[in-house]
Amino acid sequence: MRLKINHTSVYTYDEPVQYSLQRLRLTPKTQPGQTVHDWRTTVHGAHVEVGYADHFGNHVDLVSMNADQTTIRIVAEGEVDTEDRAGVFGPHQGFVPLWLYLRETPLTRPGRLVRELARATDGENELARMHAMMGLIHEAIDYKAGETAADTTAERALEKGSGVCQDHAHVMIAAARVLGLPARYVSGYLLMDGQADQTASHAWADVHIQGIGWIGFDAANDICPDDRYVRLATGLCYSDAAPVSGLVLGRAAETMSVSIRVEPAGQSQSQSQS
Repeated sequence: MRLKINHTSVYTYDEPVQYSLQRLRLTPKTQPGQTVHDWRTTVHGAHVEVGYADHFGNHVDLVSMNADQTTIRIVAEGEVDTEDRAGVFGPHQGFVPLWLYLRETPLTRPGRLVRELARATDGENELARMHAMMGLIHEAIDYKAGETAADTTAERALEKGSGVCQDHAHVMIAAARVLGLPARYVSGYLLMDGQADQTASHAWADVHIQGIGWIGFDAANDICPDDRYVRLATGLCYSDAAPVSGLVLGRAAETMSVSIRVEPAGQSQSQSQS
């Protein structure tokens, strides 16, 4: 399937900021399951300092904003061919050793609830256990926007019993690591049924199974990623793979709006701003 994507982020400040430096992880790569066509990222109100590949292999654009600006507008758009691989990404690649993906982060540090969920997961092999775990997490956390924030931990999301795809991914990652399986966070896009316009990107987890490699598990939807999914970036947790992250110096208040449209290529596209 060929997907057409437009991702627009607008940051507005009530007064000029002293300095802003942001990392943009908005460029998907050609890799197993997807081939990127004609992708471009444009930035208005800021300057792209450099583009590079980070230690996880993600493409990153480093963007700075001068003090005389009050608005940054970032537009990432293009087309990506995808294929349904039943969630299988394949063998581990890159410079980061596989064992690093067993490391806890503040967002994925397991507590009592995560450990209990991991112990409650049954299956005749590791793959079956991960499918069962995905189902348990899907049942344990109702998808509900506004209940959690970017700094909500996996343990806290389980305690609340509600959250968004980021929370489902963090719980899956934390529980898999409890069982000794390397796991990583994946940010990207999802073609949703009957809903082209969206206000957030998507996220899921990869778990490494010996003899198969990385396999994606989207616990928010209780499904392994198929040809409706596009990968942007990976890391140990959200902090490593967020589409946009960085710092702003000064006391200016920030307002952010995000508009994303994902549709099969060839359909008409109309921009919607949230």
